[in-house]
Amino acid sequence: MSRIGKKPVAIPAGVEVNIDGSVVTVKGPKGTLTKEFNHLMKISKQGDEVIVERPDEENLSKSLHGLTRTLIHNMVEGVTNGFSKELKINGVGYRCQKSGKNVTLTLGYSHPVIVSDSDDITLDVPDPNTIIVKGIDKQKVGQIASEIRGKRPPEPYKGKGIKYANEVIRRKEGKAGKGKK
Repeated sequence: MSRIGKKPVAIPAGVEVNIDGSVVTVKGPKGTLTKEFNHLMKISKQGDEVIVERPDEENLSKSLHGLTRTLIHNMVEGVTNGFSKELKINGVGYRCQKSGKNVTLTLGYSHPVIVSDSDDITLDVPDPNTIIVKGIDKQKVGQIASEIRGKRPPEPYKGKGIKYANEVIRRKEGKAGKGKK
C-alpha cells in the first residue's frame, strides 16, 4: 500500500472541493484550480477529507495512487497558501528590474532579457538581485522559475548567473598554469 496514497487530504476551512468523476475542482481564497486525473483512481470526499483509492495491485495503479493524492494536496495547498520560488542573480553588472508587468534582466548579453507576468503567476523584485515567482499552481511556478534560471544558468568557475536561493553551486578551480621555477 502506498504510504502517501493512503493518507487522506484534509480540506481546510474556506476551501471547497468538487469531484465530478475524475475531474477535481478546488476553490479557495487565492483562486480556483481544476485538474483531470486518471479514470482508474477512485476519488471521493468524506466529510472534510478527500480520499484516493486504487482499484487493484497493478504497477500502474500503485504508481498513480500516491501521485494523484499528492497532486490533490498541492491543489488544496495552492489555493490556501500559494507557492513561491526565489531566484538570486550573481555577477558583476547582472541585475533585474520590474516595470509594470515586465521584469527586465540584464545578464551580460548585448540585449536585455524581458520576462512577463502571466495571469496566474506574479514576479516580484524586492531588490536588484532577487526575483520571487509566486502563484497557486505549483507546476507553473516551478516551470517559470526554471525558464528564468535557464536564461543564464550559474557557471561553476565564478558562480555567475541565476540560481535558486537554496541551490548550492559546486565551484571548480581554474586552470593551473605553468608556474615559475
